[in-house]
Amino acid sequence: MMRTKKGATGVALAAVVALAAAACSSSGGGTGTATGSAAAGGGGGTAQKGGTLYVINADAHNGLDPQQSYVGADLEFASRVYSRSLTTYSTGKDAKLIPDLATDTGKMSDGGKTWKFTLVDTAKWQDGQPVKCEDVKYGISRTFATDVISNGPTYILQYLEIPTKKDDKGGDVPAYNGPYKNEGADLFDKAVTCEGQVLTLHLKTPWADFNIAAASLAAFSPFRKDQDHGDKSLFEAFSNGPYMLQGTFDKNSGGTWVRNPNWDEKSDPVRKAYPDKIVQVQGPTTETLYQRLLADSGEDKTAITFNTAPASLLPQIVSNPTAQSRTANPTAPYVDYVQPNVTSKVMSNPKIRQAFAMATNRDAYVTANGGKQVMEPSYAVCNKVLACYKDFNPFGAPTSGNAAGAKKLLADNGITTPVNITVVYRKTATRDNAFAALKQTWDAGGFNVTLEGVANTGYYRAISNPSMKDKDAFYASWGADWPSGSTDIPPLLDGRINLSPAGTNQDYGYYNNPEVNKAIDAAYLIPDAAAREKAWGDIDETINKDGGIIPLVNQKFVFLRGSSVKNYDINPQFGGYADLATIAVK
Repeated sequence: MMRTKKGATGVALAAVVALAAAACSSSGGGTGTATGSAAAGGGGGTAQKGGTLYVINADAHNGLDPQQSYVGADLEFASRVYSRSLTTYSTGKDAKLIPDLATDTGKMSDGGKTWKFTLVDTAKWQDGQPVKCEDVKYGISRTFATDVISNGPTYILQYLEIPTKKDDKGGDVPAYNGPYKNEGADLFDKAVTCEGQVLTLHLKTPWADFNIAAASLAAFSPFRKDQDHGDKSLFEAFSNGPYMLQGTFDKNSGGTWVRNPNWDEKSDPVRKAYPDKIVQVQGPTTETLYQRLLADSGEDKTAITFNTAPASLLPQIVSNPTAQSRTANPTAPYVDYVQPNVTSKVMSNPKIRQAFAMATNRDAYVTANGGKQVMEPSYAVCNKVLACYKDFNPFGAPTSGNAAGAKKLLADNGITTPVNITVVYRKTATRDNAFAALKQTWDAGGFNVTLEGVANTGYYRAISNPSMKDKDAFYASWGADWPSGSTDIPPLLDGRINLSPAGTNQDYGYYNNPEVNKAIDAAYLIPDAAAREKAWGDIDETINKDGGIIPLVNQKFVFLRGSSVKNYDINPQFGGYADLATIAVK
């Protein structure tokens, strides 16, 4: 997943005292406060059609093109506003996978290597033409044009039953190169077929949760061939949803969405489309947009944002009862963790890894980052809002750590202390403080930790380089691409798909456990979704008990909205962002 670009990336230490005091003294309670979860709210009365919703976000937009989108907030906006998909999620805190453009959530066969969807006959594009199976097929084909379509997810390149060939650098690439050059088109036509409105995908390897991926990633959404302008489509949108783009979209200032006259609410299972108009505003700083939301005047009374609140304004939010009533504090998609390097001289010893995990003070890390409004301790790689989450404590240590127990474990195993280790982290002022706090209990637990901060820019590329193999542990942060353990566990901890002479990819600790790998292979093949997610949770626990990873926290968002916004609800399946399917301003 694109990492914490839209996530809660850390909060200044100066905000800690004000936040803690406000949290302790808050009398708001319930789900609308900064210390609770999201709630429907604003304005009072029953939601009605009409009005203008403003969506204000900092910086430039990443792009509207479904196949070139890979940021959670952008994907949620597209799905609810202009780009429907085969499947989607229902609304509310207990959102479930439901059909969208398909008549059901898909039929899997051949052990997960074949998926079949029948498209509805009632969906239309903004010009009144029906959405056809061929449009979905064409949308999928665009991802293969890697020289034109970029920055989107590329899972389909790995999974679809298309042979590979060598590129000019000797690497393996699909023998089909997309609809623009169209080389190998016959291979793609065998792998993706349309018989009327029946779409069939043939895969190389099992993909049991493809229908979940289709709801989360727009790469599998329809795109009409006659509306495709290649790389020039990045900020264009041809709608099959409730709204369509009025005029053009400017990445630096935004654009306006008006009702699509050819969208029929009766044929749409989830989108209510209450506002008459949605205005996307891009460009202001996060501080500026939150000052506007705090002031709550004029158009900003019907405004929301997908940017989490900045550290500088958190004290104002939590100390202001009116602002608190307009605040949501959901779990973000991201989990911060430390991964021991199992190939280092020290961390190759599982008892040392266990002691290191036991001495980890998650509470100190939370406090140094700004308190419980911005993150909460966790022992699991799987985010707490996902079905794969399992409530376990691998070594029985409290969230404050067990330094004494760690030191005793080292002594009982004849390990001379202090154990000298180097921990690498992504350097920021806040993280300097957070890792200094972690170092205290690590050192008290029998370690002598040297902290090595690496520049924020290019951090992940740096720590995946073989030149870092002599380090003992690495900080990282990750969020699942779709709500399944299949995009948490294997991308981080399956050495077979990560490790190469060129580097670690995302397995920064060189973890490659044969027994875990077997369990991963078995989990992919489980057809029942609940049983499959339970298996991912069990694997999560196994890896933790092996000291292969040390999760620290689930990050959290702090969102503020205008006072006239109604039906404000967070959808955990869409990454913890406001759900535009039911939001209203009247």
